[in-house]
Amino acid sequence: MSLTHLLVPTFTRMLTNLGQWLDKAEAHQRATGGDVEALMSMRLAADMYPLASQVRFTCFQALEPTYRLRGLAIPEHWLGVRQDGWEANERPGSPDDARGCVAEALAVLGDLQPTALDGESPSAIALDLPNGIVFDLTREQYARDWALPQFYFHCVTAYAILRHHGIELGKADYVAHMLAFIRPGSMPQG
Repeated sequence: MSLTHLLVPTFTRMLTNLGQWLDKAEAHQRATGGDVEALMSMRLAADMYPLASQVRFTCFQALEPTYRLRGLAIPEHWLGVRQDGWEANERPGSPDDARGCVAEALAVLGDLQPTALDGESPSAIALDLPNGIVFDLTREQYARDWALPQFYFHCVTAYAILRHHGIELGKADYVAHMLAFIRPGSMPQG
């Protein structure tokens, strides 16, 4: 399987789901008289980043490989989104901001060519972390061992934050994209 065919649909489907979770969360807050603006400051634990960070990091993690695997520098805008994620305690933004970030990431993914991530260059990825650690990975190792786990970590954490704070989400919300694959006549009745 090509890296484009693995990563782009995965990121696209889960980002679409994330946008729907945000819609549900805002609707829940409005229906229960909750503070819609406080939504983005919700967190699982005191020492974890809030929902605003998780959304921004999910978007960044979906796009980082689309640049790295093509040997391109990550645009300043997306580095800024990551930075905003680190600073979300001070500036969480609104649900509209979060949905805008998701929509922008989806647009970038949607503009990629069908084989965009399948070239041979670069043959290796040097992943420099902010703490000084550097990982040297093949393209496949980078996709499998970094890009996908990082993306899912932040996406699942966003889901868990919302569930923890009473938003009615379930497995069908998490894998909403799977509904397209239901075999006709196999859906339980009742």
